[in-house]
Amino acid sequence: MADKVQTTLLFLAVGEFSVGILGNAFIGLVNCMDWVKKRKIASIDLILTSLAISRICLLCIILLDCFTLVLYPDVYATGKEMRIIDFFWTLTNHLSIWFATCLSIYYFFKIGNFFHPLFLWMKWRIDRVISWILLGCVVLSVFISLPATENLNADFRFCVKAKRKTNLTWSCRVNKTQHASTKLFLNLATLLPFCVCLMSFFLLILSLWRHIRRMQLSATGCRDPSTEAHVRALKAVISFLLLFIAYYLSFLIATSSYFMPETELAVIFGESIALIYPSSHSFILILGNNKLRHVSLKVIWKVMSILKGRKFQQHKQI
Repeated sequence: MADKVQTTLLFLAVGEFSVGILGNAFIGLVNCMDWVKKRKIASIDLILTSLAISRICLLCIILLDCFTLVLYPDVYATGKEMRIIDFFWTLTNHLSIWFATCLSIYYFFKIGNFFHPLFLWMKWRIDRVISWILLGCVVLSVFISLPATENLNADFRFCVKAKRKTNLTWSCRVNKTQHASTKLFLNLATLLPFCVCLMSFFLLILSLWRHIRRMQLSATGCRDPSTEAHVRALKAVISFLLLFIAYYLSFLIATSSYFMPETELAVIFGESIALIYPSSHSFILILGNNKLRHVSLKVIWKVMSILKGRKFQQHKQI
């Protein structure tokens, strides 16, 4: 029974991985082609491309962890391979969350309506410094992930040779507490960008409320371009927050699995939930971006035209 559930969850993880790669690769490809064509890239496109690349790497690491756990449990149990996977998972995890936070901060400064001198100063300079902010996120993520490589050659399990009657066996005791605590500590740092994103979300709500109030007082209506921009930004940010909460809960399930009897099943279950976050949020970003939405509609229309043409040729041959 456990094997069937495990296989089902593994197929589910592969499906989520494929969807996530499709969405994030589309974002990266469209923005990179536009970059080559115009020989420059807008700040929003740079953030979205960086976010898409980090999520593609995160999806690959999570799926690799799933397959390693199921197909090569002996490799999964050794310290060196586990710590390498943990390092890249922690790195891509932090990169993805920090880049998503940069996106919410960018929305806040470009769309928000505040008149504080510091806000206005940042609003005018955000496009100039965004590349340096992204680079700082990379450096910070690498620095946070380095503890995962400590004692790289140490075995993940403490094994003691024991003798029972005439048979020689290996009695292995997993150092569960230390390993789970390290993973939990490294990923608790993601709460900082989450809080920053949450703060920008509430400030955007405040900005939208003030903007609507001004529009009502001037009797010009509430549905103007600024209001629409606020709503699109809020949708992108709130979807990230909700998906991140689900992602973090799934990470806690995977981490706490070291204290459960069915460790493999709990890990795969947690990781199959975790894949929802980097897979689905990319499509929310596509729908919220005018350029990406327009290109996606063109691609869908072309694919449907090709399929209709093939069906017409088949009916004609019949």
